[in-house]
Amino acid sequence: MPRKLIIDADPGIGDALAVIAALFDPQLDVVALTATAGCVSAENATRNLQTIVEQIDPPKWPRIGAAQENGPTSAEKNAVIQQFAQLHGPTGLGDRDFDVADLHHRHDSAKLMIDLVRSEPNEYTLLTLGPLTNVEIACERFPDFLSLLGGLVCSGGSVTAGGDANAAAEFNIYYNPIAARQVLNSPATKTIVPLDVGNKVVLTFEEFNRTGLEEETSGRQLFLHDLISYSLRAHHEHLGREGAPLREITALAFLSRPSLFESQSMAVDVETRGELTRGMTVFDRRTTGHGQTNIDVVNDVDSRGVLDYFAAALKRS
Repeated sequence: MPRKLIIDADPGIGDALAVIAALFDPQLDVVALTATAGCVSAENATRNLQTIVEQIDPPKWPRIGAAQENGPTSAEKNAVIQQFAQLHGPTGLGDRDFDVADLHHRHDSAKLMIDLVRSEPNEYTLLTLGPLTNVEIACERFPDFLSLLGGLVCSGGSVTAGGDANAAAEFNIYYNPIAARQVLNSPATKTIVPLDVGNKVVLTFEEFNRTGLEEETSGRQLFLHDLISYSLRAHHEHLGREGAPLREITALAFLSRPSLFESQSMAVDVETRGELTRGMTVFDRRTTGHGQTNIDVVNDVDSRGVLDYFAAALKRS
């Protein structure tokens, strides 16, 4: 029976590709997509989720939760967001703009999450691909939220790989470290897929050619082609890399193909005040029992297996 899944995202091309793969994965039943501000604004995050669903037109359309606008951000955070915008395009989905229909009976993301979990306790797995803002809000409104989830998997953080938002912090944690600290320190069962693992799975131009998208002309395939080709060009132009890491696809594959991964239990906390390390995930890896573990950390991956999973998902779509 497919696993019921909620995906919380701030799309972003990487998030978009993971959402598309999930919508066509027979092992998963994507019941809801919830938007959060992060590498794009709250408005764009909501709009991008609508765009993805409308352009892909999956057999089953999920419910969509709208992101709440955050307060003013610092100049430092805005500069980091602008750096990420170079990799994703002006609106987050490359260099194309799309018309989308207005959402009817608009619900904010945290409310939609809570409503689903209350209706069917322990039935839903939550996959977070962006900052943990919505999860924190859901916990504040409904303290039993995490305990009634069937599972929580977060894409974010870094064990030893350093950061991508600053030298120490991964973007999803950096964007809202207070929310991340609350969620990651909670007693709920949870798994994190850090940069250390996500960076091992890289989509190259050669892998892109394996997907066969260059030969497709349908609207759905052209949408996918444009997303991937933009990401590859942007990573080459702005970062000098001959490929784009599939961090979000890697986190999704952990749910659908767990045999491709290894993990271990660790203790984690989040730095919320450091001048140079704000947003850093601090993992206690000492082997002499200095603290109780509070999270499972994915620490190895079959990269070839995840790339094959992604290629198969694109062909199914």
